[in-house]
Amino acid sequence: MTAGVSALVVDLVDRSRFPEGVAFVRRPDRIDGEAAVVVVDLGVAGALDAVRSLRTAGSTAWIVGYGRHTEGDLLREARQAGCDRVLARSAFFADVAAALATIR
Repeated sequence: MTAGVSALVVDLVDRSRFPEGVAFVRRPDRIDGEAAVVVVDLGVAGALDAVRSLRTAGSTAWIVGYGRHTEGDLLREARQAGCDRVLARSAFFADVAAALATIR
């Protein structure tokens, strides 16, 4: 996993499933655009706008979004917004380290 992970993840149980060294933020405007990897919980209000803003600002971060598998439209919209990888929540948490891999 690449160093410098900024994660918009507000759920404390979800946060506990991440490896050490992740910088968690509670608001979309606090995402570190200089991070190598950005993780967004697509269920957080403003997450898609944050992804769009990062891309508009020229961020080259590897952006991973996750959300409920039942929200297909949201997952598709996340891809269109600029997420490099979009996963169902269950798939993301099945192997967080693999989900964060920056294989392009």
